[in-house]
Amino acid sequence: MVNNTITAPRDFLAAGVSCGIKQSGRPDLGLIVCPTGATAAAVFTTNKIVSAAIEVSKRHIKSQKIYAVVVNSGCANTCTGKLGLKNAIVMCAATASLVARRSSLESRVTNHEPRTILIASTGIIGHQLPMKKIVSGIAKAAAKISNSPSAGLSFAQAIMTTDTKTKQTVRRLTMDDGRGTSRKHKPRIKDSVITIAGVVKGVGMIAPNMATTLLFITTDVAISKPLLNRALKDAIGNSLNKLTVDGHQSTNDTAIILASGLAGNRPIVKQCPRYKKFAAALSDLCDDLAKQMALDAEGATRMFKVVVKGAVTKTDAAKAARAVANYPLVKCAIHGGDPNWGRIICAVGSAVVKLNPAKLSCKIGPITVFKNGAPTKFDEKKASQIISKPEHTITVNLGIGVASDFCYGCDLSAEYVKINAEYRT
Repeated sequence: MVNNTITAPRDFLAAGVSCGIKQSGRPDLGLIVCPTGATAAAVFTTNKIVSAAIEVSKRHIKSQKIYAVVVNSGCANTCTGKLGLKNAIVMCAATASLVARRSSLESRVTNHEPRTILIASTGIIGHQLPMKKIVSGIAKAAAKISNSPSAGLSFAQAIMTTDTKTKQTVRRLTMDDGRGTSRKHKPRIKDSVITIAGVVKGVGMIAPNMATTLLFITTDVAISKPLLNRALKDAIGNSLNKLTVDGHQSTNDTAIILASGLAGNRPIVKQCPRYKKFAAALSDLCDDLAKQMALDAEGATRMFKVVVKGAVTKTDAAKAARAVANYPLVKCAIHGGDPNWGRIICAVGSAVVKLNPAKLSCKIGPITVFKNGAPTKFDEKKASQIISKPEHTITVNLGIGVASDFCYGCDLSAEYVKINAEYRT
């Protein structure tokens, strides 16, 4: 059986259990463990109000090695004061101790230091964590960690909130290390196979300015910490950071990547072709997860991509694309399969970007619906069929420059209102 979960890369274990945070009894606590220790990088929400988990992880991410990530769902541990911060640290301490004992890492985790553990939380804001249940759950999860596909899947299930399905993917690439020559007396060393695996949760409160919701990536590539951090930031910026579901940023957004370094490749320590190959695969993985999130967004029935061309700057293109993807009337029209280009043009005009009204154009899929500042004759039935597909692209040309950018969005349905009206009850 091919493992396409976060336990696919070398030296990663995982588990997901139910510890009683959620009244439904569904899984609500997960662990990712790297027994030999991983190089780690992360990005966090830029919201001024953040979870205690983020406060703690921002400190711990500076550690040379990270041995585990502990995640709970059902309680955000946000706006919980000093007790919330203390509880987050207790979660890290309990994880360090139990994981060390389970994986025979006592010699590697000095005094079971909490700083070697990262933490993430998601769920309802303003509630204190039920610590007895959580500490018991960590022990339960630590006893179950394995590198099996089912263990990776159980972790993916444990981090879900209003998600309807798990969202995970894997990329495998061959790395040409350039060692040896083609001479008969000096055979070439075998290329390394690197695996990158990712899992994400999040279907609402998504309009990020760093990452989005909770994203965890494991890989066995050998790479320096600064380059791993750069690769993660670039990948997020070109994928999950281009997704908006409802225009709302979370207080708990966290993206973490762990690299065990056991793929056997020559360590990547500069921005060489090998780095670019790894970075491209990481970006592709994150883009895949962003699309999975859009298709599973709260109440969503379809997703769309807004491409803006002809802008003066990339910043203007990004602002215009996000304005269209966030515009409630556009989202409602797409839900109804209505090719209402007027709402798209109105959204662009509200983005406060430079444009040429006389050159402004718009396409729905391949169909031009607005050109050089005026509507065109088009087959509305075909345009409606395009909008009604699970995925489609809207292209807007501002007619004033050469810069471009894009944003992912999804439709807005009555189910979104229902989910968020009943979120706490």
